[in-house]
Amino acid sequence: MKKTQHFAFLLVEEFSHLAFSCAVEPLRIANLVSGQDLYDWSFGSENGETATCSNGSVMLVHYGFDAIPKCDRLFALSGIRMRNHVSKPLLAALRREKARGIAVGALCSGAWVLAEAGFLNGMQAAIHWEYHDSFMEAFPEVNLVRSVFVADEKHVTASGGTATADLMLHLIEREHGYDLAIAVADQMVYNAVRNATAEQRVSLQSRNGMRNAHLARAIQIMHDHISEPVSPTVIAEEIGISTRQLERLFGKYLNTSPKKYSMEMRLERARNLLIQTEASVTEVALSCGFDSPGHFSRVYKAAFNVTPMLQRSRID
Repeated sequence: MKKTQHFAFLLVEEFSHLAFSCAVEPLRIANLVSGQDLYDWSFGSENGETATCSNGSVMLVHYGFDAIPKCDRLFALSGIRMRNHVSKPLLAALRREKARGIAVGALCSGAWVLAEAGFLNGMQAAIHWEYHDSFMEAFPEVNLVRSVFVADEKHVTASGGTATADLMLHLIEREHGYDLAIAVADQMVYNAVRNATAEQRVSLQSRNGMRNAHLARAIQIMHDHISEPVSPTVIAEEIGISTRQLERLFGKYLNTSPKKYSMEMRLERARNLLIQTEASVTEVALSCGFDSPGHFSRVYKAAFNVTPMLQRSRID
């Protein structure tokens, strides 16, 4: 039997209650399903007594930032207005635990906290989409990605909400195997578990703030033509700008290219169809704009590290 892993969560004022629940519940359910004490957990806050989340709920905690117990993983969990709560005691605690060799990660907007501590320079990181623009401006040395989580860096990060559950299920699978992770997801009635390459998907209006009508229109065109993709040149002509201008818009607001964004959109649709429908791999390939199942399988495996057929068999 593996030793029990202790996860410590530093709750930053106005933290996300959704991300908190999605972090702790998979650990509890892993213990329940396995019949073993695989995990235990504890919570800290700046005053060492309570922490208030963004929905107004007040939680009791076990310790202050100056008295973190021995742990295997430590997560900074924040939410809205996190910049107002990045305090000296919080940064000191994170730096102290990192120096001790503890694996330090972040959930929801917590990547901002780690970036303030100087932990993420030169690394990939994920943060809630709402903070992408300001994060890239404040921390250009961090390689911010649109993935739901990043688990292959020294400091793991999740973008918040249910992405936190995705990360925890990934960590459970890494430590205790695929079967347990799926059993935990089943208990959560969570049948669309995402891997790290999946992207955060939000409404066009929310993602782009409608700050640029050309960009919103371009993405809508891509969405409307998933089964028969159109080139960036055609899209640019339709919305009345040059292809170069279109490239700049995608680079500025989404940190990607039109061609790559379109492909990722099609692959994400394909993955949802494989998970949520009984459509054959060939049918999924054609409905997502791929000329042949062979080409689709190669591109899909490169993106998700699993073939469409194996993706389907895992679901079954």
